[in-house]
Amino acid sequence: VPGSFQEAGVIQCAYNLNFPLHVLPASSAQCPEAWSAFSVSSPAIVLETAEHRPGVVVVRLYEAHGSTTVAWLRTSLPVQEATLCDLLERPVARSCLPLEQQGIRLSFTPFRVLSLLLVLRR
Repeated sequence: VPGSFQEAGVIQCAYNLNFPLHVLPASSAQCPEAWSAFSVSSPAIVLETAEHRPGVVVVRLYEAHGSTTVAWLRTSLPVQEATLCDLLERPVARSCLPLEQQGIRLSFTPFRVLSLLLVLRR
């Protein structure tokens, strides 16, 4: 595809090659409709990891196009609180993020990594 690597979708193709989807047989009763735990509004932002532990999900995202951008992280999980955390998953002071109707608003500078601690409602 002519153009930049961003226009060609190189990052998504690389993930598709290195981490292919695994299909498992299931009845329609088990999976009545398509479901996704997370979505991100910008193709420049890659959701790299989502790790669950009791009552909490840690999500790690990064900006992959070398751009400054704002993206919305949406989730179907029952999030009660969203906080930025460091790479060791310790909350950063004064980093509580508002939960808005569009999701969680995140600002990225080129190649920035963000980690979020999502506390789930019980």
